[in-house]
Amino acid sequence: MARFVLETVISAPPTAVFAASLDPELHVRSMTRYDETMVEAPAGGVFTEGSTATWRARHFGIRFRLRSVVFDIDPPLGFSDRQISGPFRAFLHEHRFEKHPSGTLMRDTVTFRSPLGPLGRLVDAVVMRAYMRRLIAERNEIIASEFDDGGRTLSA
Repeated sequence: MARFVLETVISAPPTAVFAASLDPELHVRSMTRYDETMVEAPAGGVFTEGSTATWRARHFGIRFRLRSVVFDIDPPLGFSDRQISGPFRAFLHEHRFEKHPSGTLMRDTVTFRSPLGPLGRLVDAVVMRAYMRRLIAERNEIIASEFDDGGRTLSA
């Protein structure tokens, strides 16, 4: 499985960054570059334990549809989401939030596997890991911009 960790410092308290990270509308705004839309929104319009959502987006010129579930919500420390159907063989995104002298250290750990066995593993190593890291970094910049600081990425 391919994996990366991305750390971003945001000048806001963990409770605020946690809440922003669970906002479906902010997620859609952060993915406009990828033409992402929410086909099925979570019940009540907010992510809660067990919420599902279906997303449609364009990556590499190809239209994808992904259904995900949010779980292990532990305010304001973190939550996780994983693909339950979509283009990946497996996809898990763990979101963690810690106090930091400048506000919040937001840590994203993303673990994924593309389909197609050995060919998929090669694609993950050569293309997808860097692509997914850039996508999450862009998302984090949008979240940080909600707090007027743009954030600072700490890890490569």
